[in-house]
Amino acid sequence: MGDHEYSTIKHGDHLLLDQPLLRLPSELLRKNFRSAHFTIEKDTTALKTILKDSATSAVSGRASQQDVLRNLDAMIARMRGVKRKLAACAEEESRLHTQTAARIAHLDELYAMSTVDDVKYEAWSRKRLDRLLADYLLRHGYNESAKELAQQRGMENLVDINTFTAMSRIRDALKNGSVTEALAWCTENKKELRKMESKLEFMLRFQQYIELVRTRSSTKLTEAIAHAKKHLIPYRATFEREVSQACGLLAFPPSSPASAAYSDLYKPSRWTDLANLFTTTHNQLLALPAVPLLHIALTSGLSALKTPACHSHSSSSEQSSSAPDPAAPVTTLTHGVCPICSTELNELARNVPYAHHTKSHVENDLRLLPNGCVYGKDTLEAHARKSGLSTGQVKDLRSGEVYAADALKKVFIT
Repeated sequence: MGDHEYSTIKHGDHLLLDQPLLRLPSELLRKNFRSAHFTIEKDTTALKTILKDSATSAVSGRASQQDVLRNLDAMIARMRGVKRKLAACAEEESRLHTQTAARIAHLDELYAMSTVDDVKYEAWSRKRLDRLLADYLLRHGYNESAKELAQQRGMENLVDINTFTAMSRIRDALKNGSVTEALAWCTENKKELRKMESKLEFMLRFQQYIELVRTRSSTKLTEAIAHAKKHLIPYRATFEREVSQACGLLAFPPSSPASAAYSDLYKPSRWTDLANLFTTTHNQLLALPAVPLLHIALTSGLSALKTPACHSHSSSSEQSSSAPDPAAPVTTLTHGVCPICSTELNELARNVPYAHHTKSHVENDLRLLPNGCVYGKDTLEAHARKSGLSTGQVKDLRSGEVYAADALKKVFIT
């Protein structure tokens, strides 16, 4: 009965990790719809204006036949441009619908299984692991490797390659000292960023200003002042500190000893900070987790398996063991029966919290050792026999300390 309970698939818990799988296409569909709606509204208004002016001019005789024909040609060209934009939006919408259908089908396969013992569950879990690996690669800029993995596993519709590739391109541009691509992205998502109260666009403009001031040429300084009046001063109520620093930069060149207070603004590391800020803003805008899904899954697994004995055992072993033999093979996951005790996972799990267990499993006839540890009487006696201790002695399973059996106290669970 207990084994059946633990082997049962809890579909809701699985979907907690797979929420971005459906959420991102939904966000992209909303963004695509807004883009198409904006195109229609903008160009329709312009076309109505041109048509009205042309008709009025033609009726009043103020426009010649050639002028009317030119206006008609302009309207036709504009409508063709609208058609191209809407065709691109329709193509993107179709792609996103195909992605969503494939992802729903992938999750639906899970609902066809009831226990982890199902032969199909292993294949499904392997595909999910491949998705998590591709997500990790994309977030760290290994786009080609992620594409190869997705193609080999036949899961192109389950991985958001285009979204993360575009993000990587802008992030790399920022690291290389260019804000053009990031500012274009801010313009494209201006309304959403304003609702989020994001500071990304201001910080990009601020960095532009710093680069203009850095040159110290009269032309660039004049351009920097104009830039500040247009893009920085209007936000002095919100970014008072940054605007004050911008004004101070004009008086102190980078080489001046008095500019030490502004040295952080001239550091090359600011570009990396901007790239990180863009990544954070991008993920928030598209409702993506701040960390790779692989980290979340790995952390959850380590926390579920971790016990206090895992690291106390490794600590005591390090203290009691001599220098390791360089020729000896490194221990792997075959070490003992606990994955957390292995060399590969032990250090990763060290700072992971212990899982919250809703059901406790304790031994019968508990005994409290002088050091505060509690074990079952049968366990202590069996371990004492294996350790070769004399009668009337017990040994702590974790620390190895030996105590007299008379020093133990009986514990009752209340």
